[in-house]
Amino acid sequence: METVSEVFGSMVFDDRVMKANLPEDVYRSLRKTIDEGSYLDPSLANEVAQVMKNWAVSKGATHFTHWFQPLTGITAEKHDSFISPSPDGGVIMEFSGKELIKGEPDASSFPSGGLRATFEARGYTAWDPTSYAFIKGKTLCIPTAFCSYTGEALDKKTPLLRSMAALNKQALRILALFGNTDVKYVYTSVGPEQEYFLITKEMYDQRPDLRYTGRTLFGIQPPKGQEMEDHYFGTLKPRVEAFMEDLNVELWKLGIYAKTQHNEVAPAQHELAPIYTRTNVATDHNQLTMETMQKVASRHGLVCLLHEKPFAGVNGSGKHNNWSIQTDRGANLLKPGDTPYDNAQFLLFLCAVIKAVDDYQDLLRLAVSTAGNDHRLGANEAPPAIISIFLGDELTAILDAIEKDIPYAGTEHLQMKLGVDVLPRFSKDTTDRNRTSPFAFTGNKFEFRMVGSSDSIACTNIMLNSAVAESLKIYADRLENVDDFETALHEMIRKTIKDHKRIIFNGNGYDNAWIEEAEKVRGLCNYRTTADCMPHILDEKNVQMLTSHGVFSKAEIESRCEIMLENYCKTVIIEANTMVDMAKTDIAPATAAYSAHLAAGIAEKRGLGIDIPCDYEISTCRELSFLTDDISAKVKELEDALLETGSSEDIIAEANMIRDSILPRMGELRASCDQAEAITSKDYWPYPSYGDLLFSVR
Repeated sequence: METVSEVFGSMVFDDRVMKANLPEDVYRSLRKTIDEGSYLDPSLANEVAQVMKNWAVSKGATHFTHWFQPLTGITAEKHDSFISPSPDGGVIMEFSGKELIKGEPDASSFPSGGLRATFEARGYTAWDPTSYAFIKGKTLCIPTAFCSYTGEALDKKTPLLRSMAALNKQALRILALFGNTDVKYVYTSVGPEQEYFLITKEMYDQRPDLRYTGRTLFGIQPPKGQEMEDHYFGTLKPRVEAFMEDLNVELWKLGIYAKTQHNEVAPAQHELAPIYTRTNVATDHNQLTMETMQKVASRHGLVCLLHEKPFAGVNGSGKHNNWSIQTDRGANLLKPGDTPYDNAQFLLFLCAVIKAVDDYQDLLRLAVSTAGNDHRLGANEAPPAIISIFLGDELTAILDAIEKDIPYAGTEHLQMKLGVDVLPRFSKDTTDRNRTSPFAFTGNKFEFRMVGSSDSIACTNIMLNSAVAESLKIYADRLENVDDFETALHEMIRKTIKDHKRIIFNGNGYDNAWIEEAEKVRGLCNYRTTADCMPHILDEKNVQMLTSHGVFSKAEIESRCEIMLENYCKTVIIEANTMVDMAKTDIAPATAAYSAHLAAGIAEKRGLGIDIPCDYEISTCRELSFLTDDISAKVKELEDALLETGSSEDIIAEANMIRDSILPRMGELRASCDQAEAITSKDYWPYPSYGDLLFSVR
């Protein structure tokens, strides 16, 4: 049996393979591109392609694909075989540098938000050498970016790489001011914790709502849910443990650092957490993780649900985006140091994040907005829709002392003049974790807890990288032209704390008093739905910031607003149509049939000519008959509302109509159907119950 070290990365064209097989000069050039983001000489592509092909074929690969991330939210791939005809009528295995570097998928068949017309089909995929190629099945997958014929980004990777380059540029300017001129590259790293549910394939196949939408649109709470808090970190069930063991092996083969696995809070809910990697690689790995979870689950007769809220009444699933800033020298810029300048440097980067989150809280909120996540944010297992930062008591007290220019109470006689006195070292565990905070500092990184479980982490990190790059640019522009660096640095940090302390909140984010304080006292944004927040990507300040750093063009921003709102509308409409279909063809007939069965029983008892009580049958039959009519009426109301969709050419107006008209009617229809489920015999109810779904995996 192979060991973990033998399995890990066995299907990845990683540094070990490149170093062992590439010519030394080619390896050095490629390594420089990966480490520093430098330009790759295209003349070397043929040599890389030849070695990559030989390696892939030796692993059993017969095809290759440019693996990319269009704006569908999932990955895309078109497979081409390595074979080419030979003169003797056979075939030879070929793969050129041109095929490695560039592909040409049909751009008109992917979402473009108006960037491309249907007849303008040409698009390009371009090799991302900073993310290792890998083998999936019998196909060599080459991570790529995806753009249109005219150069607009049609994917999530391109703007992510741009945002990383923007942050790198501005961070290097700041580090140079502190004398750190040996740093060649700064990058962000991410460790996305992935939550998910596992249910049996048998139960899944009997639920049209799960098959079509990924979540249950009807269902009452079982007698037992998560009230006993016995599932969290509980002993793994044998079937789940077998799935996790298989999943780990598959992920390790792909070089994915799957590290932690455990039961989550809700029944049938679990979590996988990886080790941190560079943000664009972590994004690729997370997309692969979700795909692999679903494939491995199928092998075990299970279905992996990645929807943010597959079941009402129990915790939904998120994806905690643990984000930090690193240098190529191994330094974490969000970790307090041991010397005055290190401490001041840490505080400046910390303040850059605080300023960025406050200035662009709307961008962070809309980056996690989907129809699915709207059901999760603000519930008891997720942070509210309001963005705030948790720093903990000690770090907050330090910032308070700096703002007021007074000694820090935690260290005797310590004046907070930066660059002269040493910031007290503090442990990352001097304060409790705050599960209710959307954006929590955890010692040397920030944990952004609002990302939905099915979403790509690219969107969040694009906005976070870009906003922090803007803060750093503002700081560098000021500090590069001052005579007294220490005084200017001190005043800049003080000003940031004073101007942006409203975003810092260490309390209970679930408390209604906080919601009121955040909105009315602090003036923070509270965008409850995708329809509320997505249009704000078009706000002038956001467009200016994103375009000035080259992360998006204005046209690309407008297209993304269009695509995300269109996706929101389509998702809700599919859910509403599914509800109509289920209620009309299954639920109403079931309740009518059971009420008829009860009525027949009443008639049969009364026909016996003796005084037999029928209180249960009469009351239940009466209530079910009323509910059946009510369900029918509510179906008609929802159908009428659906007829109005598509009537507006303005996608923002369309999203608002769906939020205000479709979603409330869906809620009303569900309430009636769930009430009917509570009194309908299991023999008549057409679908597996919540109890069946949540407790079926043994």
